[in-house]
Amino acid sequence: MSSFADRSVGGRSLVQSAALLVGVVFLAVGILGFVPGITTHYSDMSGAGHESMAKLVGVFQVSVLHNIVHLLFGVIGIALSRSDATARTFLVGGGVVYLVLWIYGLVIDLHSSANFVPVNTADNWLHFLLGVGMVALGVVLGRRAVERA
Repeated sequence: MSSFADRSVGGRSLVQSAALLVGVVFLAVGILGFVPGITTHYSDMSGAGHESMAKLVGVFQVSVLHNIVHLLFGVIGIALSRSDATARTFLVGGGVVYLVLWIYGLVIDLHSSANFVPVNTADNWLHFLLGVGMVALGVVLGRRAVERA
């Protein structure tokens, strides 16, 4: 009997589909971060640092660096979605990266040079949700990839 994690979507396993979807979303967010109107205070965007006043959908503080990180994360997710093992690695590893970024955002002074990405409170809690969600997807949907290896 096949489990939920064994099912496939369009010839891809669920863990591969999840990694692909997460990658596509990150890629879209990275692109949208460079679109005036979707990113408010676009003219106030800086290359990096807490001085950037640009906010994606008026909520999440972004900079050129922040957007490039989203673009790269998206490309990596799409590339790693090609196999169960690499999709699981992307989801769990990427989720851990986002949990570390969440903790980093909580402990730094958001108005200091340590906030180089930059992040704000909304970003911090989004990073927490992304981290937990990605790790959960990787563990739950990827457990069969480990058994098959």
